[in-house]
Amino acid sequence: MSETSSPPDPENGKSLARVQAVPWLLFILLLALCAWLAQKAFWDQPDGNPLGTTLIAFEKQNSLTVFSAQLAPVVAANDSRYLGTITSRQVAVIPARVDYKLDLSSMNANRLAWDGKTETLTVRLPQVAVGKPNLDEARAQYFREGIWITRDAQESLSRKNTRLAEKQALEQANSPVLMGLARGAAKDAIRQNLAIPLAVAGFDNVTVTVRFDEEKETP
Repeated sequence: MSETSSPPDPENGKSLARVQAVPWLLFILLLALCAWLAQKAFWDQPDGNPLGTTLIAFEKQNSLTVFSAQLAPVVAANDSRYLGTITSRQVAVIPARVDYKLDLSSMNANRLAWDGKTETLTVRLPQVAVGKPNLDEARAQYFREGIWITRDAQESLSRKNTRLAEKQALEQANSPVLMGLARGAAKDAIRQNLAIPLAVAGFDNVTVTVRFDEEKETP
């Protein structure tokens, strides 16, 4: 009696096809990897200069806060009523924060210079702008003197001290020490903000030099 052969198992055929396809898939992936490496090595090298990349980075933010100063103005105001028969005085310590910002909307190609030999990008910045003092009157401390301080007198003293605190905070914020700190922070911020866009564009070895309009260019 002859033996009847069983029909081929379709699952075994599929498994065999998958096994045979693995080497071809690996070969295709290897070709793709080689093509990508060749593109990076020969065609994706940056050409020209990084000025365009720098201008695009500045366009993304028209204003940049580079520094903040915490101040505590101490001011005093006087109030006189009823022909000077009732006087009062208020001393106030009002915490204030002042932000220093860069206006990047004016940044254009005229403020940039590229030296291809030394791979140095020079950025010339406008002056740092001092913002309006932000008074934290909720944390203010008041010391009042007077036999009788009416509500109107108290409100008048507080308004006067608020104006004086804003003026004093602005004067302190424009001091040479704080302005120097703000300029230094601005330079660091610009270098950091340009580092990633330049690296992504392929300019990894660029040295960024930052100066302000009033500063002379170093030889």
